[in-house]
Amino acid sequence: MSTAETTRTETAKFGIATMMAMVVGSMVGAGVFSLPRRFAAETGVSGALVAWLIAGAGMLTLAFVFQNLAVRKPGLDAGVYAYAKAGFGEYLGFFSAFGYWASACVGNVTYWVLIMSTVGKIWPALGEGDTLIAFALSSVCLWAFYLLIRRGVREATAINRIVTVAKLVPILVFVVIALVLLKPGVFADNFRGGPGVGSLFEQVRGTMLVTVFVFLGVEGASVYSRHARRRQDVGRATILGFLSVLAIFASVTIVSYGILPLSEIAELRQPSMAGVLEAAVGPWGATFVSIGLIVSVLGAYLAWTLMAAEVLFVAARDRDMPRFLGRSSAADVPGPALLMTTLLIQVVLLITVFSEDAFAFALDLTSALSLVPFLLAAGYAVKLGVTREGYADRPTGRGRELAVAVVATVYTAFLIYAAGLKFLLIAFIVYAPATVLFAMARREQGRRVFTPVELGIFAVSLLGAAAGVVALATGAITI
Repeated sequence: MSTAETTRTETAKFGIATMMAMVVGSMVGAGVFSLPRRFAAETGVSGALVAWLIAGAGMLTLAFVFQNLAVRKPGLDAGVYAYAKAGFGEYLGFFSAFGYWASACVGNVTYWVLIMSTVGKIWPALGEGDTLIAFALSSVCLWAFYLLIRRGVREATAINRIVTVAKLVPILVFVVIALVLLKPGVFADNFRGGPGVGSLFEQVRGTMLVTVFVFLGVEGASVYSRHARRRQDVGRATILGFLSVLAIFASVTIVSYGILPLSEIAELRQPSMAGVLEAAVGPWGATFVSIGLIVSVLGAYLAWTLMAAEVLFVAARDRDMPRFLGRSSAADVPGPALLMTTLLIQVVLLITVFSEDAFAFALDLTSALSLVPFLLAAGYAVKLGVTREGYADRPTGRGRELAVAVVATVYTAFLIYAAGLKFLLIAFIVYAPATVLFAMARREQGRRVFTPVELGIFAVSLLGAAAGVVALATGAITI
């Protein structure tokens, strides 16, 4: 029996309800409270509708990819990382594990920035979550959560289920109120967008990274597949969770266009959903949404910290990360992986103090870092469809699943294009130094660090990182 199988046997099993709560809890985070401003800055109603149609269809194909892979490759745990490794080798598998982990860590930074920006409306010293005082308070909360999670994965997961239900209430109330008070004239004026939003293609491209960010978590059940009671539950939880959250996200965006003019929504401070509801019903609306955001941050941060640590833990157990990251406590908590996760969040949190727009930077970087793991997972599904691997026992459905995988791969490649050169170079800066961990793992096993192909991949990542550093130093790109 493999290490992963032993671990799965020894840990508590999650049913479909719990796993769906993990997916929804992971996806419905603080990002949804920022959607009105982010969309209004890029597009009108028509562009938003097209963007959600494309993003929904594209991310749905990714959700189906994770569902199909869970069935076709039931022996692969911590899906996003394991699929890349199985399909394209250990080094790209390592990149997938590290990139997914890093994106989760950077994403957690957006939560602290946004919650401090929320409180900053009352306490101006916090600014928009990017002042030194905001950094200090965020750091205290960061380490408090570290101590909470160390007490046990099962306890933290129970808290996440409760918080998931609690944070959905203000979001649904917002949608209902905004729909009832929607002003047809304002909505019509916002339909095509303002004079500076560009063509429809540019509008859609400008919102793609935002949609990637809010859809992160669609793979949540796959990451926790080692805890699943039945493999089929992984795929079902993924699809049901995705469809529920898509309806919420699209509704929050579209109904906001019927409350305020486009230009006013684009100038709201974050969380912009609070500003929209305040314009609709008065100050109590902003307070109501702000409380919902704080609850949302608690749940989302908890879920993503757990998932980030889980990825490092499983990669170390599979000997693709240094072995110290594969240690866990009697409470099934991967202590060293959790500590490393918290340390990276702390470092990125410090960087945001020097950023021009801390929230936007962290959000876009999170999306950019996640695209490589998603692309590799989709590519692996294509490979299985072409080679027929995994279809011996269940040959039906191969053509349909292959078509879905191809669409998912093309969509993810488009997202990398939409991210632009800036975030691609910054992603290289993050990826390239991480190879130190890969080298440590290989040295522990007494193996050669790189194969010839892996050395070529490393050279490309190193050149990209060097170009990124030069671009930052010369001011060609900024954070």
